[in-house]
Amino acid sequence: QMQLVESGGGLVQAGGSLRLSCAAPRSIFSMNAMGWYRQAPGNERESVATIGISGRTNYADSVKGRFTISRDNAKNTVYLQMNSLKPEDTAVYYCNMGAYWGKGTLVTVSR
Repeated sequence: QMQLVESGGGLVQAGGSLRLSCAAPRSIFSMNAMGWYRQAPGNERESVATIGISGRTNYADSVKGRFTISRDNAKNTVYLQMNSLKPEDTAVYYCNMGAYWGKGTLVTVSR
């Protein structure tokens, strides 16, 4: 069964940091670009950051300079390092690889 497993969400004060992780089966990890998306209450899901098989990255304007996406091919894991967090970053964060999605992990940033 293809499953993406996210971890690392939680509650943090504004200005703090969190690192999200997403582990995937090797069969899909090696064949797909990967991305992190988020959905805040009342909002549509939006792309936060993506990383291609070649390692090329893209970021939403709202997180540029604060978030970093990376991948560890040996561990079949993609990470999202989030620094200088803001209350508006509060959302459920989802990992995506091709047609596969994780169940999401909640990030809450308090003022």
